[in-house]
Amino acid sequence: MTFAVAIAIGDKKGSVGLGTGKGGDTAIAITKALRQAKKNMFKIKTTKDMSIPHEVSAKFGSAKLTIMPNRGKGLVSGSTVRDMLVLSGIKNVTAKLHSGSKNKLNNARVAYKALYMLREKTAVVKSAPFIPEVIKEELKEALVKEEVE
Repeated sequence: MTFAVAIAIGDKKGSVGLGTGKGGDTAIAITKALRQAKKNMFKIKTTKDMSIPHEVSAKFGSAKLTIMPNRGKGLVSGSTVRDMLVLSGIKNVTAKLHSGSKNKLNNARVAYKALYMLREKTAVVKSAPFIPEVIKEELKEALVKEEVE
């Protein structure tokens, strides 16, 4: 028998991640899911009051989601979308889930996908796990030139 686990993580400062894992034991499945969630974690571009800068929509499977900023109304959302927004620390948004599915994992994935559209580009580039060798060499040359000057 195998166990499947889905984990959403966040620091309540604008970062959120989602991961899934399978294993023969629940501890193994949780460890795998947590490792994948940390790997998939990214920083969301937010306003000064921890809202989002603009409206964003996403679709995953049969689930459709729209997240809109609202001024001073707080977090208006439900289901797993609310959990993802709370974990990321986002406030003052309205989220509408038009889901043909009651599958909580797909609803969490559409929330992840919508929030991913709001990511900070620089944070993603810095944490890129794979950088081609040509680019690594160019970066090394640029660092050497800066040290010489």
